[in-house]
Amino acid sequence: MKAVTWQGKRDVRVESVPDPTIQEPTDAVIRVTSTGLCGSDLHLYEVLTPFMTPGDILGHEPMGIVEEVGAGVVDLSVGDRVVVPFQIACGDCWMCLNSLPTQCETTQVTAEGMGAALFGYTRLYGAVPGGQAEYLRVPQAQYGPIKVPEGPPDDRFVYLSDVLPTAWQAVAYAGIPEGGSVAVLGLGPIGDMACRVAQVRGAGRVFGVDLVGDRLRRAHARGVETYDLRNFDSEKELVDAIRDETDGRGPDAVIDAVGTEAHGSAAARMIQNASALLPRKVSGPLAERFSVDRLAALHTAIELVRRGGTLSLVGVYGGTADPLPMLTMFDKQLQIRMGQANVRRWSDDILPYLTDEDPLGVDDFATHRIPLSEAPKAYEMFQQKRDGAVKILMTP
Repeated sequence: MKAVTWQGKRDVRVESVPDPTIQEPTDAVIRVTSTGLCGSDLHLYEVLTPFMTPGDILGHEPMGIVEEVGAGVVDLSVGDRVVVPFQIACGDCWMCLNSLPTQCETTQVTAEGMGAALFGYTRLYGAVPGGQAEYLRVPQAQYGPIKVPEGPPDDRFVYLSDVLPTAWQAVAYAGIPEGGSVAVLGLGPIGDMACRVAQVRGAGRVFGVDLVGDRLRRAHARGVETYDLRNFDSEKELVDAIRDETDGRGPDAVIDAVGTEAHGSAAARMIQNASALLPRKVSGPLAERFSVDRLAALHTAIELVRRGGTLSLVGVYGGTADPLPMLTMFDKQLQIRMGQANVRRWSDDILPYLTDEDPLGVDDFATHRIPLSEAPKAYEMFQQKRDGAVKILMTP
């Protein structure tokens, strides 16, 4: 089959690899019909290279048709149309039963000290072959795949794999009061969808911050009060501008949808780039123990949110030695929640919104739809934020 493979920093290729097969009774194999390119994939493309191995199959946002099921999978049949969550979880352990499938005790990557295994996402999360491919082996298929109806195009449901539950959890963790306010930093796919989810869940005002014109215009068209970071000379100017709209206090919650590759953290970017050039035997341990995130977005979030407010961190961070303004965080009495989205925790809540009325705008959420064979072009375009690329779907 054809699959998108990682070969090095900013080097992905579509190659022929062996077809997946059933290996365990709880496995299924699906024929992928749509697969997304995620902002998290760009971290592998750029800064998380120490944890990658040439030939790793990328991707964690697939949906498709069931081709084969193991003997232990009783709720799926050949021909079922399914969305596959990005994490791999059993559904029966203590963590899963307590709505934390990203911490699944069956699939935890204990050798790396990490939570549940993820599709297509570094050795830290099990180095499981991903879904940017023609076919995908799905472990723990007795629990993970979400069956969806025939008929509507893939765009209606494919975001259940990651974008929708990640944005939904970001808003849930933000704890926005009914009619309250939230600022979303970063209007890429997750930030954009988080704005939409906040609106349908009762937020009174949604502020969106970015520095890419296409993304700002897209969010503004859906009623988000947008702020172009390029129009401000400093973080303080931006913070003051939004505070002026919230009685001088700041929004009730701030969602950081940027993460480790934040604009404006030049020194951290230099360190990230330098470590990515080192041999993997050196750069891997170095990154695990002394990695540095670009924290500009997080520092802005801490400054911006009102006293007693909530920070919801949904952007991926990977550093272990980054200084934080603990005095400010303590003095402002902030609450902070974060983590990978627990997809099956939220999927039943989200499904009622995937109707013909399309309140979340999923039917036209993708900005680009391209063949899988053009994946290298898609990665480059998305990483460089060219051609209005916000969400790219690939078709094998």
